[in-house]
Formats: sequence, C-alpha cells, structure tokens
Amino acid sequence: MSFQTKSWRTKLQEVIFESNTLGGKIFDVALLVCIIISILAVMLDSVATIHLRYGHFFYIIEWVFTFLFTIEFILRLIAVKQPLRYAFSFFGIIDLLAIVPMYLSVIFVGAQSLLVLRALRLLRIFRIFKLTHFLSEMSFLGSALRSSIKKICIFMLVVLTLVIILGSVMYLVESEESGFGSIPDSIYWAIVTITTVGYGDISPVSPMGKFIASIMMLLGYGIIAVPTGIVTTEMVSLARLKKHSGDTCPGCGKEGHDADAVFCKFCGEKL
Repeated sequence: MSFQTKSWRTKLQEVIFESNTLGGKIFDVALLVCIIISILAVMLDSVATIHLRYGHFFYIIEWVFTFLFTIEFILRLIAVKQPLRYAFSFFGIIDLLAIVPMYLSVIFVGAQSLLVLRALRLLRIFRIFKLTHFLSEMSFLGSALRSSIKKICIFMLVVLTLVIILGSVMYLVESEESGFGSIPDSIYWAIVTITTVGYGDISPVSPMGKFIASIMMLLGYGIIAVPTGIVTTEMVSLARLKKHSGDTCPGCGKEGHDADAVFCKFCGEKL
C-alpha cells in the first residue's frame, strides 16, 4: 500500500506506534524529552526552597504536560482498531497513570506527586532504540514469575509459620527488657533476622536467645536462595529459541511477535 492511499488512521498508527519511520522517530524522541522534563519538574517542585520560588511555574508546567499526554493517550486510542484492548494493556495502563494524578490533585491535594509514575513511560526507550528483544526478555521473565507464584506462595507460607513459631519461642526465652515485650514484637524480630536485614533495634541477650538467633541467621541464607532457585527452574523450562519482530499490532498496539508472524498473537489482528 503506498503512502498516498493509506488511511489517516493507518498514518496516525505508524507515527505513534512505529519507530522505523521518520515521523515515528521524531514523535518518540519528542515524547521522551517531554517525559524527562515533566519528571524533573515534579522532582524539583518537591524541594521546599525551589517550590517557594518557582512553585507556580512548575504547577503550570505540570498541567501543560498533563494536557499533552492526555491528547497523546486519546490519539493512541483512536489509532488502534481495538482501543479497549490497548487501554488495558501494560503500556496503556502506564499511559493512563501518567495523567490521572494531576486530575486527582484537583480533589486530593498532593496527588500530583504521583506524577513521577511517568518514569515508567521511559520503558518505551526499548522500542524507540530497536531494543525490543529486551521487552521480549521482560515478557519471558514475567511468564517465569507467573509460573513460579504458586510454589513461592507455598514456600512463603512455610517461612511465615517458621517465623511465628520461632518468634513465639523468643518471647518465652527473652525478657521484656531486651525488647521482646510481646509476641508481635518477637515475630518482627524474627522476620528482620531471618531475612538477614538485622536492624539491631531488638536483640537477644540470653545464651539460649543468641543460639536461636544464630540458627535463624543461618536459615536466612538458605531461605533467600530458595525463591531464586524456583524462578530459575521455571525460566529454564520456559526457555525457547525464538526471534521476535519489532512490528506493532495495529489492533492492540502490542509488540513481541514472531519474525514470521502474519497475525497478532494477542488479539488476532493482521500485522
């Protein structure tokens, strides 16, 4: 199809979603610059001394970028054939989170601080600079985590049971003067100890308490390794030698399709 015979929606879709055209590259780079400037404005506005002098200026800047991102989001919905599918996709939700806080600030004072969520939009840099294979790897990691969630939940339930038991034992062994004034306080100490964080605000003083603490510290190293092993096993089982193209689906706006794909694997739209 020649450029002259393309519909306006197809042209809009190429500019907004494709990065292999001149218009698409200019749009994406301009979008990244706007995102970075808007994030810096929110961060600087949180500094008290700067806010006192330039608060009103930053307030205007934040609203200007909010309106620009709102228009961009609407154009994205118009460009795809299935707007609802894009709206509830990963990038669609991120785009929405980039504009909602400012509108909420009209009702809830301080909500504009959540505009730093716009930093998530910088993930588009992978597509802009032809790094879509990183997005594919991120999707692969997400699949491995989803496959591991049941095993990890069971493991965490066992750890929670162990922490409750050992925390209760420490409550019996140690005195209130040591900080173990209640079972919840003792469980808090057990969590801090078994995760090897070790704040030190509560610590055992009796020989038996130190012995139990030592056992928990050693257990902590093994416990940290177990979830890693579970996820790694799932990643190995899900590993496939696949190549992905950088084509963006005109229907749902998603990427990561097989190199020889004719239809979108997410919505079935023809690529």
